[in-house]
Amino acid sequence: MELKGIHHLTAVSADAPGNLRFYTDTLGMRLVKKTVNQDDVSAYHLFYADGMATPGSDITFFDWPAAPERRGTHSVVRTALRVAGEDALAWWTERFAEAGVKHAPVALQDGRATLEFEDHEGQRLALVDDGGAGEAHPWERSPVPADRQIRGLGPITMSVPDLEPTHLVLTRVMMMRPVRQYATADGAVHVYEMGEGGPAAELHVLVQPGMPQARLGAGGVHHVAFRSADADYDAWAARLRELRIPSSGKVDRYYFRSLYFREPNGVLFEIATDGPGFAADEPLEALGERLALPPFLEPRRAEIEAGLKPL
Repeated sequence: MELKGIHHLTAVSADAPGNLRFYTDTLGMRLVKKTVNQDDVSAYHLFYADGMATPGSDITFFDWPAAPERRGTHSVVRTALRVAGEDALAWWTERFAEAGVKHAPVALQDGRATLEFEDHEGQRLALVDDGGAGEAHPWERSPVPADRQIRGLGPITMSVPDLEPTHLVLTRVMMMRPVRQYATADGAVHVYEMGEGGPAAELHVLVQPGMPQARLGAGGVHHVAFRSADADYDAWAARLRELRIPSSGKVDRYYFRSLYFREPNGVLFEIATDGPGFAADEPLEALGERLALPPFLEPRRAEIEAGLKPL
């Protein structure tokens, strides 16, 4: 039993129409599920991924009327997305310049060519060269050429003031492997890997003692989810229970099954299964084209649709 990598990352937007434009038009990702927050049906939950809605490729957003995030520690501070090759990063640099996207020059970080940028709400992102390793599932209707498209999630970077309690949970509870460290202008970063490793299966922990605590808001990250094989889900639930880790218990999100808990520095983690997947209630070729609701919310469709802002 082991985690396989990053499953998804969920962030906060206060501008759902602008969010949709940025992630589909500018970044060329596919809207694979247009649904609602199952715990707050007044808010959209938008999922963007690759052409096949592959687990590990989606960045998702809750649409909440929130003030901007107050940046700080005890939070996820950057989300990486993978592309193939340094020539792709050069292409993206030109695209960002033309579109007025705030970005830094391409730089070598942790041995990988990296292009840091932000969306229109200050969500901190990066494109990372993954060398083209592994499968890619481009979306044929993307405005971005297939060989330049985002291939999936890369390393997720979180900030903590004190490494030790987080390290214990990552290694002893979640069975991640500490593999290396590297230095940045913001502090030392400790790299943990899962499964087969590589940029799709890494969590980077930035240590920033003395930094103020972040306050969640638009442009901030709500939680990060890690991939579990479907067959291991019950064992993960039992493991959290046996180790007396306070958690949500089993939660069926219809498209995957989840377990939520906070690591000691307060960052919300989720363990999520690969299946059943986003085609559970829509044909693969039509994902994201209509408001999808899990069966327990379907009887409230008219009420829910009336409460949502047009996209």
